[in-house]
Formats: sequence, C-alpha cells, structure tokens
Amino acid sequence: YTDVDGVYTTDPRIEPKARRLGRVAFEEMLEMASLGAKVLQVRSVELAMVHGVKVFVRSSFEEPDLIESSEGANPPGTLICDEEDILEKHVVTGIAYTRDEAQISLRRVPDKPGVSAAIFGPLASEHINVDMIVQSVSEDGSRTDMTFTLPDGDVAKALDVLDKARDSIGYEIVQSDKGLAKVSVIGIGMRSHAGVAATAFAALAGKGINIRAITTSEIKFSVLIDSDYAELAVRTLHSVYGLDKQ
Repeated sequence: YTDVDGVYTTDPRIEPKARRLGRVAFEEMLEMASLGAKVLQVRSVELAMVHGVKVFVRSSFEEPDLIESSEGANPPGTLICDEEDILEKHVVTGIAYTRDEAQISLRRVPDKPGVSAAIFGPLASEHINVDMIVQSVSEDGSRTDMTFTLPDGDVAKALDVLDKARDSIGYEIVQSDKGLAKVSVIGIGMRSHAGVAATAFAALAGKGINIRAITTSEIKFSVLIDSDYAELAVRTLHSVYGLDKQ
C-alpha cells in the first residue's frame, strides 16, 4: 500500500495527463524505481522479481474490498508481474526523472589500461555512486576525456578524492557542473522497435533542450539535461510517445 492508487506513466504533478498503468513488468518497474519513480523501493522490486512474487500497488486510502467489487476492466491499482503476463506490450511504458544531478569531467587523461580503475576505484571506496559515464578520445589517441554523473551532494567529496588521486590518474584539468537532471524513457517494447531514442532526441531538440550525455540499455535510455528543462522534457516525451492517449 502507498499514498497513490498505482504506478503512473510519469509523475502526475508534472504531467496532468499521466495515466495509471494496469500492469507493469518487473524489469520495467525495477528501472522506473531506480531512475526516479518513488512508488516502490528498488530492493522490494528486486526481491519480488527474484522470487516470482507478483506485487499489487494500490492506495492505502481505498476501501479494502474495492478491487473485488469493481466491475470495470481497469480496477484500481497496478499489478507488477512477469512480462509474459502482460498481453498488450507498449513500446514505451513510462517516463522517469531525477533532479539534483551533477557532472564531473576529467580532461586529457592518459588513454591507457587501468585509467578507469584509477578514477572510479577511489570513488567507490568512498561510497560515491557514479552513474552515467562517457569517454571520448582525443585526436592523437594518447589522451582521453572522462565524464561521469553523480548526486550533486557528492561533488565536493568526489573532487577531493580525485585531487588526491591526481598523480595516479594523470588528468590535466577537472571540471564540475551542478543543476542537472536525468530523464529516462522505459519500456520492454524497445527490444523489438528501432528508432525509439531517435524520436526522443528529435523531440527534445525541437524544444531547444540540449542533451549533455546519453546512456542506454535494453529497455531504457536516459538523457542528462539542464535541470531547468526537466519538466518540459518529461511532458514533451510523455506526449511524443502517446502515453497520454493509450
């Protein structure tokens, strides 16, 4: 039980047209929970998925027998279940977002084996959670730039760790930016559909939203943008994928 009546396509406080989902696959819910949706904790979804226990999300303010007495095809609540139990699979199921993201870039890092371990090992030892990682190679191939995201509350600590490890890493310049947001698109239908991410990139560009970094997986992709554009990005993507109409 929670204070909302199920899992929605996105945060209804940002997008009034957000819809409650009848069923969500375990994998989708796991991604949504880890990427900003606060209906369920990540650990609870992991346990349910591992043990094959279906989870029904519903409001604690509803009558206990409301589901049993409902005659409609879409009773209150959302069922978290196996993908095989979902008959109608949409390409995109939901849009999640997180604010208070930050980005750190290490410029002209030696492009050699072990440099990634030299960067992220000390950060891990200090329990700093690193998320999106982007590496680029310079023209001569001897140096690279390494950029990653982290909670903005950890920036000062991370910069201190990197400063202490500067000799072992060998970077020339370190830069940091706060005031960022991560917006994610989730859906098991992405496995069998091409061009889903390209649609988002075009839609965001049409709204003048610049993408700083991108990460992808089998059923989701995330973009890093300026936090001021987070709500606009969520509403834009929610609309472009037709989540307000399905």
